[in-house]
Amino acid sequence: MQNVLEVKNLTKKYKDAGIENINFNVPKGSIVGLIGRNGAGKTTIIKTILDITKKDSGEVIILDDNTFSIKTRNDIGVVFDGDTFHDSLNIIKLNKILKNIYKDWNEEKYFNYANNMKLPLNKKFKQFSKGMKMKLSIIVSLSYDAKFLILDEPTSGLDPVIRDEILEIFLDFIQDENKGILVSSHITSDLEKVADYIVFIDKGKVIFFESKDKILYEYGILRCSQEHLAEIDKDYILTKIKKNYGYDIIVNNKEEIKENYPHLIVDNCSIDEFMIIHTKGDN
Repeated sequence: MQNVLEVKNLTKKYKDAGIENINFNVPKGSIVGLIGRNGAGKTTIIKTILDITKKDSGEVIILDDNTFSIKTRNDIGVVFDGDTFHDSLNIIKLNKILKNIYKDWNEEKYFNYANNMKLPLNKKFKQFSKGMKMKLSIIVSLSYDAKFLILDEPTSGLDPVIRDEILEIFLDFIQDENKGILVSSHITSDLEKVADYIVFIDKGKVIFFESKDKILYEYGILRCSQEHLAEIDKDYILTKIKKNYGYDIIVNNKEEIKENYPHLIVDNCSIDEFMIIHTKGDN
């Protein structure tokens, strides 16, 4: 098994939306970030992968299983943005419930994570902050030895300190190179810290599936006038967007651009800028 997840030609059509021919994978030992505008299809992809939403066509292979068996379900940790556990429960009561549900439940690991994350053991979940609830959801997934985490906006609305703590948990999780994470997020700066690959979804289609390092270190943003645009080799240009001063252009080899066009300005490209220019620009 080279990948914890393989998505092949996944399609789910609705009347005015949906996803079409989605292809990407999550290699073992990696974190893959899923990005795109609201309504682009990210949540539909996640729900279809999890068989919450029935696909129209395509194939999903999780941990070498394309049938989504009970065994595979028990090896997946899923975290959605929202309340997961009943408000009347607390850390101790939840442990009593979950150890009878998961055969690989590790009580010691669960309480160690709770203590390390400074979660109160006796406080009811209705008194937990959003950050505490998100920590709890992730801790639960880690306490039954999940091999693959699927996370939908896990750091949304959290302060930078808590977000950083959660990102550290993700990085620790994939130290076991047989595991992997798929994480959907609007906070691309978080993905720049931890992701190995980026899947960009727009209008229900994959615009690119690329190494994060390639985006950050090989691609660049060339800022130039209409006159300078005419002299650039078109093979370098991925997409461009019109600005008041001229154009912002995503180029695919910024070091060559700098060498061949030393009079032009080429900036580093963030994931945010890459997504915005691809979404609004001319491909």
